[in-house]
Amino acid sequence: MLQGFKDFIMRGNIVDLAVAVVIGTAFAAVVDVVVSSLITPLLNAMGGAEASGLGFHVISGNPATYMDFAAIINAVIVFLLTAAVVYFVIVVPMNKVNERMGFGKEEEEAPAEDVALLTEIRDLLARRNG
Repeated sequence: MLQGFKDFIMRGNIVDLAVAVVIGTAFAAVVDVVVSSLITPLLNAMGGAEASGLGFHVISGNPATYMDFAAIINAVIVFLLTAAVVYFVIVVPMNKVNERMGFGKEEEEAPAEDVALLTEIRDLLARRNG
Protein backbone atom coordinates (compact mmCIF):
# COMPACT_ATOMS: atom_id res chain seq x y z
CA MET A 1 0.00 0.00 0.00
CA LEU A 2 2.76 2.45 0.90
CA GLN A 3 4.81 1.35 -2.12
CA GLY A 4 1.91 2.32 -4.40
CA PHE A 5 1.73 5.74 -2.76
CA LYS A 6 5.50 6.19 -3.12
CA ASP A 7 5.29 5.24 -6.82
CA PHE A 8 2.42 7.70 -7.26
CA ILE A 9 4.44 10.56 -5.78
CA MET A 10 7.67 9.67 -7.54
CA ARG A 11 6.03 9.36 -10.95
CA GLY A 12 5.07 13.02 -10.96
CA ASN A 13 1.30 12.71 -10.78
CA ILE A 14 1.22 15.22 -7.93
CA VAL A 15 2.96 17.81 -10.10
CA ASP A 16 0.60 17.08 -13.01
CA LEU A 17 -2.39 17.49 -10.73
CA ALA A 18 -1.10 20.74 -9.25
CA VAL A 19 -0.39 22.20 -12.68
CA ALA A 20 -3.85 21.19 -13.91
CA VAL A 21 -5.55 22.81 -10.91
CA VAL A 22 -3.61 26.07 -11.20
CA ILE A 23 -3.99 26.39 -14.96
CA GLY A 24 -7.62 25.27 -14.83
CA THR A 25 -8.46 27.84 -12.17
CA ALA A 26 -6.70 30.65 -13.98
CA PHE A 27 -8.21 29.74 -17.31
CA ALA A 28 -11.68 29.38 -15.77
CA ALA A 29 -11.47 32.98 -14.59
CA VAL A 30 -10.52 34.18 -18.08
CA VAL A 31 -13.26 32.13 -19.74
CA ASP A 32 -15.80 33.33 -17.18
CA VAL A 33 -15.03 36.97 -17.94
CA VAL A 34 -15.16 36.40 -21.70
CA VAL A 35 -18.44 34.49 -21.49
CA SER A 36 -20.09 36.93 -19.10
CA SER A 37 -18.89 39.94 -21.15
CA LEU A 38 -19.64 38.64 -24.64
CA ILE A 39 -22.07 35.72 -24.55
CA THR A 40 -24.34 36.84 -21.70
CA PRO A 41 -25.28 40.12 -23.42
CA LEU A 42 -26.05 38.19 -26.61
CA LEU A 43 -28.22 35.70 -24.72
CA ASN A 44 -29.97 38.48 -22.84
CA ALA A 45 -30.67 40.33 -26.11
CA MET A 46 -32.62 37.29 -27.31
CA GLY A 47 -35.21 38.05 -24.64
CA GLY A 48 -36.26 41.23 -26.41
CA ALA A 49 -35.71 44.94 -25.87
CA GLU A 50 -37.57 45.19 -22.58
CA ALA A 51 -36.48 41.88 -21.05
CA SER A 52 -33.96 41.88 -18.24
CA GLY A 53 -32.24 38.82 -19.63
CA LEU A 54 -32.77 35.27 -20.76
CA GLY A 55 -35.15 34.15 -18.04
CA PHE A 56 -38.38 35.02 -16.29
CA HIS A 57 -39.83 36.01 -12.92
CA VAL A 58 -41.72 33.27 -11.09
CA ILE A 59 -43.60 35.98 -9.22
CA SER A 60 -44.06 39.00 -11.46
CA GLY A 61 -42.36 42.13 -10.14
CA ASN A 62 -40.29 40.25 -7.52
CA PRO A 63 -36.61 40.37 -8.57
CA ALA A 64 -35.70 37.66 -6.02
CA THR A 65 -37.70 35.11 -8.05
CA TYR A 66 -35.93 35.72 -11.36
CA MET A 67 -34.79 32.47 -13.01
CA ASP A 68 -31.66 33.39 -14.98
CA PHE A 69 -31.08 30.87 -17.76
CA ALA A 70 -28.20 32.91 -19.18
CA ALA A 71 -26.19 32.28 -16.00
CA ILE A 72 -26.74 28.53 -16.33
CA ILE A 73 -25.72 28.56 -19.99
CA ASN A 74 -22.65 30.64 -19.07
CA ALA A 75 -21.61 28.15 -16.39
CA VAL A 76 -21.90 25.23 -18.84
CA ILE A 77 -19.88 27.10 -21.49
CA VAL A 78 -17.18 28.02 -18.95
CA PHE A 79 -16.95 24.40 -17.79
CA LEU A 80 -16.74 22.96 -21.31
CA LEU A 81 -14.13 25.46 -22.50
CA THR A 82 -12.01 25.01 -19.37
CA ALA A 83 -12.20 21.22 -19.62
CA ALA A 84 -11.26 21.33 -23.31
CA VAL A 85 -8.25 23.57 -22.72
CA VAL A 86 -7.00 21.49 -19.77
CA TYR A 87 -7.41 18.31 -21.83
CA PHE A 88 -5.75 19.56 -25.01
CA VAL A 89 -3.04 21.70 -23.38
CA ILE A 90 -2.11 19.49 -20.41
CA VAL A 91 -3.46 15.94 -20.64
CA VAL A 92 -2.72 15.14 -24.30
CA PRO A 93 0.88 16.44 -24.23
CA MET A 94 1.58 14.70 -20.88
CA ASN A 95 0.24 11.41 -22.28
CA LYS A 96 2.59 11.76 -25.26
CA VAL A 97 5.55 12.53 -22.99
CA ASN A 98 4.71 9.56 -20.76
CA GLU A 99 4.36 7.33 -23.82
CA ARG A 100 7.77 8.39 -25.14
CA MET A 101 9.40 7.91 -21.75
CA GLY A 102 7.84 4.46 -21.39
CA PHE A 103 5.61 5.18 -18.39
CA GLY A 104 2.55 2.99 -18.18
CA LYS A 105 4.12 0.16 -20.16
CA GLU A 106 4.55 -3.02 -18.25
CA GLU A 107 7.84 -4.79 -18.62
CA GLU A 108 7.66 -8.31 -19.97
CA GLU A 109 7.81 -10.81 -17.19
CA ALA A 110 10.50 -13.43 -17.34
CA PRO A 111 9.05 -16.84 -18.17
CA ALA A 112 8.49 -19.21 -15.31
CA GLU A 113 11.33 -21.57 -14.50
CA ASP A 114 9.55 -24.65 -15.89
CA VAL A 115 8.63 -22.84 -19.10
CA ALA A 116 12.23 -21.69 -19.57
CA LEU A 117 13.46 -25.27 -19.05
CA LEU A 118 10.94 -26.67 -21.56
CA THR A 119 11.95 -24.01 -24.08
CA GLU A 120 15.60 -24.93 -23.65
CA ILE A 121 14.83 -28.65 -24.13
CA ARG A 122 12.81 -27.83 -27.27
CA ASP A 123 15.65 -25.80 -28.72
CA LEU A 124 18.22 -28.54 -27.96
CA LEU A 125 16.02 -31.19 -29.63
CA ALA A 126 15.50 -28.97 -32.66
CA ARG A 127 19.27 -28.52 -33.06
CA ARG A 128 19.90 -32.23 -32.67
CA ASN A 129 17.28 -33.24 -35.23
CA GLY A 130 17.89 -30.47 -37.74
